[in-house]
Amino acid sequence: MSQQTVLVIDDERDIRELLTITLGRMDLKVDAVGTVAEARQALSERSYDLCFTDMRLPDGSGQEIIELIATEHDETPVAMITAYGNVDAAVTALKAGAFDFVSKPVDIQMLRRLVRTALKLAEEKRTGGGASPAASSSGERLIGDSSAMQQVRNTITKLARNQAPVYIAGESGVGKELVARLIHELGPRASGPFVPVNCGAIPSELMESEFFGHRKGSFTGAVADKEGLFQAAHGGTLFLDEVAELPLHMQVKLLRAIQEKAVRPIGAREEIAVDVRILSATHKNLAALVDQGQFRQDLFYRINVIELRVPPLRERRGDVPLLADFVLRQLATKSGGGVPVRLLPDARQALEDYDFPGNVRELENILERAVAMCDGDRIEASDLMLPQRPARQMAEAVASTHSGHHAQTTYAPSHAPNGTPATQTPSSELPLDDYISNLERSAIMKALEESRYNKTAAARKLGITFRALRYKLKKLGID
Repeated sequence: MSQQTVLVIDDERDIRELLTITLGRMDLKVDAVGTVAEARQALSERSYDLCFTDMRLPDGSGQEIIELIATEHDETPVAMITAYGNVDAAVTALKAGAFDFVSKPVDIQMLRRLVRTALKLAEEKRTGGGASPAASSSGERLIGDSSAMQQVRNTITKLARNQAPVYIAGESGVGKELVARLIHELGPRASGPFVPVNCGAIPSELMESEFFGHRKGSFTGAVADKEGLFQAAHGGTLFLDEVAELPLHMQVKLLRAIQEKAVRPIGAREEIAVDVRILSATHKNLAALVDQGQFRQDLFYRINVIELRVPPLRERRGDVPLLADFVLRQLATKSGGGVPVRLLPDARQALEDYDFPGNVRELENILERAVAMCDGDRIEASDLMLPQRPARQMAEAVASTHSGHHAQTTYAPSHAPNGTPATQTPSSELPLDDYISNLERSAIMKALEESRYNKTAAARKLGITFRALRYKLKKLGID
């Protein structure tokens, strides 16, 4: 196997020498030049496995080099060398197609890890490889033949080839974490950890410890050293789900960790270098939150280098039958590997006509409920128990929330405090799932009371099977 070659472009002799020595010790052959003209000449004479370029050069900019390589040598990963803290230059480079960036002064260990990752990526590009076995299983779960989903899959493949931060936008339930996993599994970090974290589920006072770790004795209750999420994701990917929920004070600390590729555990004297790719997601409109002063513009700029929108289910209705069949097969496997329950034509049509404000997650819940409530191995439209409120209105309400109205669209309880039926109108208290559960609970309790808690009679009153009622009682926690 021939020796791999690296092109280094920097007008500072010290940087050229540092990289030449460091990369030489990794058994790499290095060509080092100091100008754009020399770089163009070198690239025209031979191909390289990796390129490093400074941003500012005597006769031009590193941006020219990145664009040249992206156009004429797209199999060569290129990393930008930036001045300390120059995040704008790094973001610009990543948007132009750079694989990653390294800040001055250069951290040797970080540099070596970046080189190994880049060379692995270059080799996969040449051989056409890169997808791990896990990736194929994720690919199977990313169901859909619609043009929208084909575009998403194509974009994922491209995003997996570099280390740029990706912001995954989409409504609740569309599968943003699944998309993040696939980006990770198809890339050169597939053998490293994938660490998902729900930013809205961590108490504000514990966030710094959770993200960066702490040292024993650094605060009351710190009885041992603890590794943070950044350290846990070292060499892999950190997925920040619901990133819009981060409080402002934590946004500042997160920005610094991302820019400097280092974290300081609580109670530690020194920072720890971390090699982590950042993927983030939220169902909220981050740009609108920036305008409202609720999300830092500099952090938004840093994590939103590339945006990938995952379409809601109502925009790809043709995928609903495929998704439904896949979910039913999963449910059959989960219950013991029997023959999957099948959808009758009226049920299939009802699903295709429904707008799914809760997207794929709602489809899964509807089918799980229908499997429990249907007679035999066939699901009729009535077994789906789709909400009576026009589905399109729900979808519009959810879309409105996503486009800038950040309070969740919610619904009033089905009974007023005195027990009398209440007008079912939107409120600010209950989300859709709770609204539906309250309706079901009220109907079941009324039937049980009228039948003096004879479950068989109550099921008859409700027009459902005894098995379906038993499932409902368990799910709703009714004793």
